[in-house]
Amino acid sequence: MDKRVGRNIVPGEGGEQPMPRSNEFDTYQSPLAGRYAGKEMSYNFSDHNKYSTWRKLWIVLADTQRTLGIKTIKKKQIDEMVKYQSNIDFTTVMKHELRVKHDVMAHIHAFGDQCPNARPIIHLGATSAFVQDNADLILIKKGLNILLEKMVNIVDALASFAKNNRDIITLGFTHYQPAQLTTVGKRACLWIQDFIIDIEDIEYRINNLRFRGAKGTIGTQNSFMSLFGNDEEKVKLLDKEIAHKMGFKKLFPITGQIYPRKADSQIADVLSGIAQSAHKFSNDIRLLQNLREIEEPFGKKQIGSSAMPYKRNPMRCERVASIARYIICNSLNTEFTSGSQWLERTLDDSANRRLVIPETFLATDAMLNIVLGVARGLVVYPKVIAQHVNQELPFMASEDILMESVKAGSDRQKIHEKIRTYSMEAATLIKENGVDNDLLDRIQRDKDFDNIKDNISNIMNPKNFVGRAPQQVDEYITTIVKPIQKRYKKILGLKAEFRV
Repeated sequence: MDKRVGRNIVPGEGGEQPMPRSNEFDTYQSPLAGRYAGKEMSYNFSDHNKYSTWRKLWIVLADTQRTLGIKTIKKKQIDEMVKYQSNIDFTTVMKHELRVKHDVMAHIHAFGDQCPNARPIIHLGATSAFVQDNADLILIKKGLNILLEKMVNIVDALASFAKNNRDIITLGFTHYQPAQLTTVGKRACLWIQDFIIDIEDIEYRINNLRFRGAKGTIGTQNSFMSLFGNDEEKVKLLDKEIAHKMGFKKLFPITGQIYPRKADSQIADVLSGIAQSAHKFSNDIRLLQNLREIEEPFGKKQIGSSAMPYKRNPMRCERVASIARYIICNSLNTEFTSGSQWLERTLDDSANRRLVIPETFLATDAMLNIVLGVARGLVVYPKVIAQHVNQELPFMASEDILMESVKAGSDRQKIHEKIRTYSMEAATLIKENGVDNDLLDRIQRDKDFDNIKDNISNIMNPKNFVGRAPQQVDEYITTIVKPIQKRYKKILGLKAEFRV
């Protein structure tokens, strides 16, 4: 065993050679932060933002306590804390944590080292959950707003796509079998509707997210009652003022030592819902790309396959589906955590939440970055779509042909049997010989259909089979999408971040 600390030794000519070391590449790095997620979300859950938020909470706590009459807290102490709020010496924090084995106390000591005058009043009356839980709620709220911005831009992009393709008639599918005709724009509205349901869920959670506040150990506010000489009104006001200063309109009325972990489960359910919508969208695009009807964007220098140069794999949508699966599965973690809390507090949530909450937000952010890029770059091939429509249209028109023939005086049962027979024969030839659909030719050659031959071309117009699909697109965009676009017009035009 090599005794030379800090060196990796590899065999080579001339004996053992030192292998270059790089801290960045010698330890595991989360692909979400380093490869997929956007910069804003990555910063939101960064150590610097998290722990500077802790410091802001300590500052707001002390400043509010001073305002409410705690005379031992001086303004110069608050000013000293403000000065060092964002200047965190993480090396010092690590040294303290190795010694005290407690992350909150390590940060209290490190903050106190920088603010010797304020040291006596940092964390006064508070428990660890004051900074941990309240900071988590702040980061969650910011994370939801980041996701909301991307969701709104996705809806905006898909609405433009739907509007531009409202009249392109395409095959509708059930069971991935040709069913009836619809339009490309109408299908896009189905995707939009899923995402708008998610937007409504995000808005609800942002507007109703509650702050833990200053509840003390196990949530009784006993420490603050002692601090304020049993003045209940000041203790209640402290709770409300801190929440207000940190940007929250609502508080949990009661808590244990922590805020209810059911809140985490509710947030994870929203993110899971977003992932479900994105997964559905990405699956549909992958299916349509196989049909060569619609494709995700493909860069001029992009390589689809290392072995097959001609390939245009739907790698963006495949990645959406892959990340979506991770998000959906992650929601189970918060559900188990919510259900497994003991009485006022148990710590078996801590390590799990430290992973699950940031990673789920980063994964959702990464997924939406890709969805936004795909939505803005979708490519439609109308001629291929029309070819597929024409191949199936005779089958879809068979009932209309039957009705028109009967109206012209034919025997309904006789005509029905002829159309059924011709349809089966045409379908067999298509599947066995790969030929075009000749159902219409068979009908036109049959003298029993002479009474409607002049009308068949009108019957076969694809527009006769799309119902109100184009009008539904117009109505949906006008009544549902435009109010959202108007409400969030200041955040439209967000640049899509996509990293391999």
